[in-house]
Amino acid sequence: MTDPTAASAAPSSPASTPASTPSATPGAVATGGSLEDNPFAARSPLPFSLPPFGEIATEHYGPAFDAGIAQHRAEVEAIAASADPPTFENTVVALERSGALLTRVSSCFFGTSSALATPEVQALQEEYAPTLAAHADAIRLDSRLYARIRAVHDDADQLATLDRESRHLVERYLTEFTVAGAGLAEDAKERLRELNATLAGLTTRFEKQLQADANDLALVVDDVAQLDGLTPGEISAAEQAAREHGHDGSYLISLVLPTNHPHLASLTDRDVRRRLHDAQRARGSRGNENDTRELVLQIVRLRAERARLLGYPTHAAAALADSTAGSPERVRERLAPMAHAAAANARREQAALEEVAGHPIEAHDWAFYSNRVRARTYHVDTAAMRPYFEAERVLHDGIFFAAERLYGLTFHERPDLPGYHPDVRVFEVREDGTPIGLYLLDLYTRDTKKGGAWMTSLVRQSTLLDEPHAVVTNNLNVPKPAAGEPTLLTHDEVTTFFHEFGHALHGLLARVTYPHFSGTRVFRDFVEYPSQVNEMWMLWPEVLANYAVHHETGEPMPQDLVDRLIASRSWGEGFATSEYLAAALLDQAWHALGVEEAAAVADVGAFERRALEDVGLDNPVVPPRYSSPYFAHTFAYAYDAAYYAYIWSEVLDADTVAWFTENGGLTRANGDRYRRYVIGLGGAGDPLASYREFRGQDADPRHLLERRGLV
Repeated sequence: MTDPTAASAAPSSPASTPASTPSATPGAVATGGSLEDNPFAARSPLPFSLPPFGEIATEHYGPAFDAGIAQHRAEVEAIAASADPPTFENTVVALERSGALLTRVSSCFFGTSSALATPEVQALQEEYAPTLAAHADAIRLDSRLYARIRAVHDDADQLATLDRESRHLVERYLTEFTVAGAGLAEDAKERLRELNATLAGLTTRFEKQLQADANDLALVVDDVAQLDGLTPGEISAAEQAAREHGHDGSYLISLVLPTNHPHLASLTDRDVRRRLHDAQRARGSRGNENDTRELVLQIVRLRAERARLLGYPTHAAAALADSTAGSPERVRERLAPMAHAAAANARREQAALEEVAGHPIEAHDWAFYSNRVRARTYHVDTAAMRPYFEAERVLHDGIFFAAERLYGLTFHERPDLPGYHPDVRVFEVREDGTPIGLYLLDLYTRDTKKGGAWMTSLVRQSTLLDEPHAVVTNNLNVPKPAAGEPTLLTHDEVTTFFHEFGHALHGLLARVTYPHFSGTRVFRDFVEYPSQVNEMWMLWPEVLANYAVHHETGEPMPQDLVDRLIASRSWGEGFATSEYLAAALLDQAWHALGVEEAAAVADVGAFERRALEDVGLDNPVVPPRYSSPYFAHTFAYAYDAAYYAYIWSEVLDADTVAWFTENGGLTRANGDRYRRYVIGLGGAGDPLASYREFRGQDADPRHLLERRGLV
């Protein structure tokens, strides 16, 4: 997942910039000095424009936001009020150049706030969310700017002089301003500003309350015997976490974002599995101060009202108007048939699990007995594979190795460059020996880090802004073992690692003129595609043989185990597809409500149950990957009405995997072609047209259906 909160506050992505009423006078810092004493006042002096984290304190952000907003407002006002006839240079390019200070502070703050969510950072985010939203609206809803952009767009002679990327930039500006409401009457715009500011505050509160409730619900286990099935590293991590939280002599298991915790596959104690699963499911719905259900209802109602104001029947229609899918109807047409097939597959899998268990299973049993069926049928125990997935080998000899073979990239650790936390590692990235950027890795879980895994961009490449390099981060949530213990990853964690690194490659390798198109600034239902493609290299023979080595014996993973693992990949697809589609279609259901329908919903749980019943995914043993009270993707992370994007993108992914397989796999020639037509473009073109150039045809959905066991 890319983290949308990390987007800059430039007008190229106004919807992704949280904000609030400035609490300090622009130009002053909390310590009373001038903005010149603020590390954000000028471009970073560090290599690759890496933010000077060693100098940045939380109190620097507020004054820098205030000054950045004021500076950006003045720059945009000069463009909007210009008496000169609108041209590409004095309007569109001028907007691209504006907001340098605000971009610096926004990229740094929102690029790290999910990993450093201290109370002070959360308070700052909550304070500034409405103001940054209002600032973005001041740009998007300015009728003078809109008129100038339209004039450039409608000037055929002027467009004829522009290159392809520049023409696409004009098209995107007009579309984005139109979808944002720039053409509305002034009274409607005023209400739209109120809605956007309120929603920015509500989604920020949702994230904050969810994290607090997850921390509070972390499972404490007193007897180590109850952790039977976990590895020594996992047990030591739980012991260390308990000690850090004042539970000496006990063991603490932190919660993760999805419904199903990875430990459920290994824990032999059924009661502990139940307690852990119940804690995961309880987040945001306990009736305490961190209950998120009322926030869900408020967000859904205000989104529905905003959609009507913009001329759309529902929020889903508004959100998908500017996407590769185009409409919620197209999404439902593709997903609904998959849901029925996946549910049937899941029921067959459930019967196989109950045969092994010898009793009816519950949701907390699924992963445990799924491993048993996999072991019985395919002689594969994914938990037993962990000794072969030592994190350092996975990183250097798997992830980095594949990137070198495909793109000529090498990674060189830079301990001299500061990360934003002691756990963060900084790597200089070189392409055929030439530096192209930095890669920051933040692997381990902590209380101040939100759940899940994601990629962010701290610095975005752009020729226009003389920014030749990109700086990207990957965040995972792997339990940190005790000092001296190896970090052994699960099969799913390795898959996630490769996935998030695919986003990082997208951010590092895109080469564009305009910051509007840099890195992962693409359609939401396209952005997951390159990251999904990168997952294929995890089990690619040449890559797997290079990194999957037993951390104690040095022996490679046995080939027969690899063969059985590959043969077993179709097992569990009924569950995996069902839990994902349940969340994706739940997201669609919430955002398919009109104003009156949204106002009539009073019970979040009842609505969710009906929504899942309607699509045949109401099996209590297969709960949705995210339930509404902890569905952060849709109620905090800007995947609202867009969680379908993962499987939508997977059509392209599966087709691309087929292409690589047909054309020799892990070669530099294949990497160069994929880079030229896909990840090297950023957002500087029509993604589906570029895909057709890459593949020579549209993606064939058959490859995805076969992968998911739906044919």
